[in-house]
Amino acid sequence: MTFDMNLPSVCISVVLRCWFVVGVVNSIEVTGYSGGGVEISCKYDKRYKGNEKYFCKGKWPCTDQIMTNEKNEWVNSGRFSLYDDTSSAVFTVTIRDLREEDSGMYYCAVDIPSEIDSSTEVNLKVITDQPIRTVRGYSGGNIIINFKYEKKHKNHEKYICRSRECFPVINTNRASEWTHDRRFSVHEGRSAGLLRVFIRELKENDSGEYKITVKASEDYSFFSEFSLNIEKDDCVKSISLSAAAGGSVNISCKYPQSHSSDVKFLCWRSGADLCAEETSVNESRRWRRKGKIRLYDDREERLLTGSISHVTEQHSEYWCGVQSDGGHKSFITRVLINLTGSSLIVSLVLLLVLIIAGLSLLFLCKKRQSPGADSSSHTGPGKHEVVSYTGCDYEEIKAQLPTNPSDSSDVLYASAQLPTNPSDCVYATVQKAAGDSQCCISSAEDLNYAVVNFHKQSDCPASVSVRNNQDYSEYASVNHLSA
Repeated sequence: MTFDMNLPSVCISVVLRCWFVVGVVNSIEVTGYSGGGVEISCKYDKRYKGNEKYFCKGKWPCTDQIMTNEKNEWVNSGRFSLYDDTSSAVFTVTIRDLREEDSGMYYCAVDIPSEIDSSTEVNLKVITDQPIRTVRGYSGGNIIINFKYEKKHKNHEKYICRSRECFPVINTNRASEWTHDRRFSVHEGRSAGLLRVFIRELKENDSGEYKITVKASEDYSFFSEFSLNIEKDDCVKSISLSAAAGGSVNISCKYPQSHSSDVKFLCWRSGADLCAEETSVNESRRWRRKGKIRLYDDREERLLTGSISHVTEQHSEYWCGVQSDGGHKSFITRVLINLTGSSLIVSLVLLLVLIIAGLSLLFLCKKRQSPGADSSSHTGPGKHEVVSYTGCDYEEIKAQLPTNPSDSSDVLYASAQLPTNPSDCVYATVQKAAGDSQCCISSAEDLNYAVVNFHKQSDCPASVSVRNNQDYSEYASVNHLSA
């Protein structure tokens, strides 16, 4: 075969690639996201393990992006990298920091001297997206990193990588379940196309480059790379507060000055659910309330304050933190609430005591009243009753009736004031049916009178009429001393 020496030197140097690059084995469609990257797998015949591999852009003559004869090691050229795995006869091309202008047609090919090069056509489409660049965390705290993807990739394999060390995201098909690997946890919200990576108990040596990869097909994967910077700060890492169960508690958390304009949040951690309920505030010096949490952000003082009401044993761990524009969350201060008792139980006990006291008082009052008696009759010796006169009640009337009710001469009605000196004899005027007489009372045992204890109102009469349960009636005038 003869060559036209007037051909461009670039065609001669690549040994007929400009003439014979029609040996396309297959074609693949690749989708990437701006700021992220793609990994493209190019298969070749094992006969060409020792041949050079290259990746070029555009229709022929295409422009080389990277070309190498190195085997089983990564070779880099700008934003492009190539790894030739001779054991599997596959070389991988990586493109990082994708841009919209990267969209177009590419070829990954094997250089075969004097023959048609074996190649695979690659159609790359770059979608504009908000890339993950840098995420900040704080030593001793936690962090959540969000990665969004198209819903068509919800069933595809996903990996979390640091350098070349990766672990797979386990699909549990449960919307609320996290999977865990040491200090790493992952939650995949398939319906929302959102992958969340949680790293707890951050350390300074956690800083570095990370990559989240989605294996879209056997031919390619797309990924997002970001730098994680773990910094020290002067914020308190953990605070402990006390509150009665069912009561409320006030919280106060400092945050770094660099996050003054960011959204602040307080979230409740429940078991494996790292942020079960969340309340956030995105304005300075303005209260925000959601559920049982109220928050207030003073950006000048770098202070997030608020209150939590209706505290329960299940709601005993909260986190104060900041949220960046990408939705990534840095958990800065842990808030532990220790229950000291139940204000509700105390209130119920107090209410129960009051009810018992009220019932006891009612029982005593009922006991002092004569069952079945009306307001003007005695039912028997020693009975209690309330005697009413024009709306005035006189309480605790203890009457000792005559031993022989049929004998009217035994019915005694009297008013007496007991002596201050028991040895003195006090005379009382006794009215009988036959006339008047006097008797000497030398002891309380000689008394056969009604004892009346009552509170006198200003408009009540000074006398009360008591009727016994006989056919006839006698009345007595009861004198009393006003208080």
